Amino acid sequence: MVIKHCNLHFILSMFALVLVILTSACSPSKVTTMNSDGIINVTTTIGMITDVVKEVGGEHVNVVGLMGSGVDPHLYKASQGDIKKLDQADIIFYNGLHLEGKMVEIFERMANKKPTIAVSDNIDRSSLRLGDNNMGTEYDPHIWFNVAHWMKTTESIRDGLIELDPSHKEVFEENAENYLKQLEELDLEVRVKIASIPEEGRVLVTAHDAFGYFGDAYGIKVMGLQGISTASEAGTKDLIDLRDYLVVNKIKAVFIESSVPRKAIDAVIQGANEKGHKVEIGGELFSDAMGEDGSPEGNYIGMVRHNVNTIVGALK
Repeated sequence: MVIKHCNLHFILSMFALVLVILTSACSPSKVTTMNSDGIINVTTTIGMITDVVKEVGGEHVNVVGLMGSGVDPHLYKASQGDIKKLDQADIIFYNGLHLEGKMVEIFERMANKKPTIAVSDNIDRSSLRLGDNNMGTEYDPHIWFNVAHWMKTTESIRDGLIELDPSHKEVFEENAENYLKQLEELDLEVRVKIASIPEEGRVLVTAHDAFGYFGDAYGIKVMGLQGISTASEAGTKDLIDLRDYLVVNKIKAVFIESSVPRKAIDAVIQGANEKGHKVEIGGELFSDAMGEDGSPEGNYIGMVRHNVNTIVGALK
């Protein structure tokens, strides 16, 4: 009888141990799945974030960006393929501030499984521009147009990678430091070039209100036909008001955006021309997406430089 009792006790103990193991395996703890060679699998949203992760992570990251050239993040809906890419990532970086508005619930769900970081979280909210509550945007999400803000997001990405992979801390810190120096130089370059435009001509008119941070940081008046989010639509009054502003203030150029249809801007230009004031397209700017991979505008610094040179060339 004693032997049978001991066997029963042993069986029950083993059953309990197996149950604990199975329960742990099914728990939503944040488990990383880095490759055996130590490469971090990273999934990002907009191209600007993808670019910074590549700069900071270097050879120690494998980066998959969901939104390529010409893609509007305000309207973007994740596909099943995107969900798979997010599931396979060790860490996720996204902009936040409701830029990727249709993906908020997905990020909340992923945050229960793995590090899911909004790169805008470490920016002081007092330095952010207010958004449009009617569109669900408490703050303006287009933070990359102030290079100083983008330096903050670089630090956020650096810290996220270090926390996940502390063995390469020094590499991530060195890469980030080198990239931050490039951003400091870019910030100064933008200031000097915009200051070269005669003050009365420093008016930037675009398809939607994405360049507010750019205007605040570098001293140029910004006007957008649509609101902060392209999910809002420009009405007849918006078209008339902008047309009249161009005519009265003799603004000679407006700008289209690579990720926003130009139909409404063309209507404004036609309206101004009918009023006897000729307005031209000053060029195409990259707002919510960068250029094609491998092009000069296919990275963050190149994108900003292209925008500034285009603006100065048209308004100076």
